[in-house]
Amino acid sequence: MQIARRLSINRRDFLRSAAAMSLGSSLVSASPLARAASVLNKRKVIVVTFGGGARDQETFAPEGQENIPNLMHELLPQSSFFTHVQNQGILGHYVATASLATGVYETLNNFAAVPPDHPTVFEYFRKELRRPASDAWVVAPSNGFNRIGESDNRSYGPGLGAKVILPKHLLTATLSGSDAEFEHLLRDNYETPLYTPQLTGNEFELHQLQEMLKLSVDEFRAHARTLSSPDELSVYIARQLMRQEAPSLLWITMHDIDVAHAGAYSLYIEGIQRTDRLCAELWKAVQSEPEYANNTTMFILPDFGRDSDEDAGGNGFQHHRTGDIASRTTWMMALGAGVRQGVIYDQPVQSIDFVPTLGAMMGFQTSLSSGKPIRELV
Repeated sequence: MQIARRLSINRRDFLRSAAAMSLGSSLVSASPLARAASVLNKRKVIVVTFGGGARDQETFAPEGQENIPNLMHELLPQSSFFTHVQNQGILGHYVATASLATGVYETLNNFAAVPPDHPTVFEYFRKELRRPASDAWVVAPSNGFNRIGESDNRSYGPGLGAKVILPKHLLTATLSGSDAEFEHLLRDNYETPLYTPQLTGNEFELHQLQEMLKLSVDEFRAHARTLSSPDELSVYIARQLMRQEAPSLLWITMHDIDVAHAGAYSLYIEGIQRTDRLCAELWKAVQSEPEYANNTTMFILPDFGRDSDEDAGGNGFQHHRTGDIASRTTWMMALGAGVRQGVIYDQPVQSIDFVPTLGAMMGFQTSLSSGKPIRELV
């Protein structure tokens, strides 16, 4: 716990010196969030998981800040930044993201095609606010995330979750057989190559592409040829969703950084730099889309971090399964509507506090979650 506290204090001090941020108080008594029903009805939330986990020394520490120029210089001054987000659950990408989405530390098999055990934020949102299926979406670059949008809890699912769109499935649906020029966009799993969910594309994916996203097969494939990674494809799809469907709750999981499992430090750094750029692009898209400008809160947070070099049982940047404090102590950035700008908070919060915080912000209860709302945001 002392190591985790030191990590968060270091983040606070690094960022205050680099970006002239002020230190927030844990005793804040009033939030800037307006409670009027009309405001809540218009509010939109975009969640971006800073996919695959990165360490401070390659991001927010002084030696790593060159890798995240957009987060540091553009987004951070506009944000409330939480330096001490703890993940006390299983450090696998699907199960950790499921925990973020349910507000409960899930214990499901990280490599199994199963839904979360507890209701997701999408189910709470849609059931309590009576929102249509088109108002909650997940864009996931890993095919192992195809069940993330809806639990098997009988009081909520089935039929009340988010629609999940898998850009790799969309791309596969447009291909006739193997197509080597798209292989770099279709690779799915960096951690366990033996577990590779089958890529399939069918008429449903083509329907999503053409009817929901308003993209022709030729247009989609032509744009895909210009992209360098699965996360770029995901952000492209997310932007089309924003234009065509304008969902109030949009969740985007990034995954490029997880190439670290391959052991190539240069690719890991490249993934961090790309994710930094894509986060800024999404925030610019929020400002430019009439349905989102001025009424959207965007969250950027990792599902977890990565092992430190100092841990005797770890693999440094490459892995995250030892339970190392560096892997469990992450951060969160909140921007936009209802958020104080240029403030750092370093009191501990947990990953499972995220769902009840979203519920308090958007006006719905999260009765089966285990966390509690983060009062600086509500």
